[in-house]
Amino acid sequence: MVLSRLDIHRRNRGEGALVTLAGEIGPATAPLLRAALEQCLRDGVTVIDVDLTTVGSCDARGLDLFLSMSRRAGRVQSSLRLHNPCAQITRLLAVTGSTSLLLATPTDPLPPAVPRDLLETASPDPSADGTRTPEAHPRRPVRKDGIRLRRLTRWQIEGMEEDIADLAMASIADTPGESFHDRGKCLRRLAVSARRPGFALLVAETTVLVGCAYGFPVGPNGSGRRGFDRLLQESVQRLTACARFVVLTQVVAHPHAQRRDIARRLQQHLLTDRHTTLGVVLLHPADQAGHAAFESWGWQNMGEVVGLPGPVAPCVLILPLESPSQQTGDQDDYCGR
Repeated sequence: MVLSRLDIHRRNRGEGALVTLAGEIGPATAPLLRAALEQCLRDGVTVIDVDLTTVGSCDARGLDLFLSMSRRAGRVQSSLRLHNPCAQITRLLAVTGSTSLLLATPTDPLPPAVPRDLLETASPDPSADGTRTPEAHPRRPVRKDGIRLRRLTRWQIEGMEEDIADLAMASIADTPGESFHDRGKCLRRLAVSARRPGFALLVAETTVLVGCAYGFPVGPNGSGRRGFDRLLQESVQRLTACARFVVLTQVVAHPHAQRRDIARRLQQHLLTDRHTTLGVVLLHPADQAGHAAFESWGWQNMGEVVGLPGPVAPCVLILPLESPSQQTGDQDDYCGR
């Protein structure tokens, strides 16, 4: 079964916002869309323009979502307007009598699109009746170089757990030390990490998922100061003189021509996102695949750390935050929500 996907890109324009969608609006993607529109209202946006140019279909649940968000917007003196729907959505609006409530009139201008040098969208060729065929799903917005980073909300993570596990398995297939990784462990690691204070997860995408990095902060103003966290924080501080850092519990990049660059960008943006200057990862000493991957991405192996709970003393690898000059050209490709 192919799961529907929806890419959401928001661009603020004064007191208004242009929300560009690409993909399908259905049961699996409606929660992501609701979260994005609710965030617009929380941020005080007065006019929410939703561009549907690259949306292939919308079901009744999606329509109910637009109607409820339009009513909520009206209660706070805001408005929500739909632009450029495909034939299927146009018919749905018409048969439900929702056209006048949601669809922008031709005299309502759509805010300028994201500059073509930063974001590129493409629409599939319509069929004879003006609808998009299932075989011609619209391409989602991508970066100029084909890769875009974004931080997922907790709702979005719940909808992509299996994709992330698939990516993790593909990234270490047929490598020495593969036995230290399995799908179940990957899903459990994600579930446990997601409950930690300050947890953040970033993905890299082209038209598919090509990279992922997630973790949580430890140290002053970070995660707890008891048990394992306290011992780890003290050990890392002795090694690096850094009292606060991010523990990256997973970094994966699909076998890809730009694999090293994808991993570097994800890692550096995650450190920036969590306002820390040091990344830390713990690996089993015999995990050859893990060591090879992280060292190829620029991590430094500080050796085994004795005294942490567990049957084996793990190796601690560290990665410093790059200086702004080293990150030139990367900052505009990150879409955080």
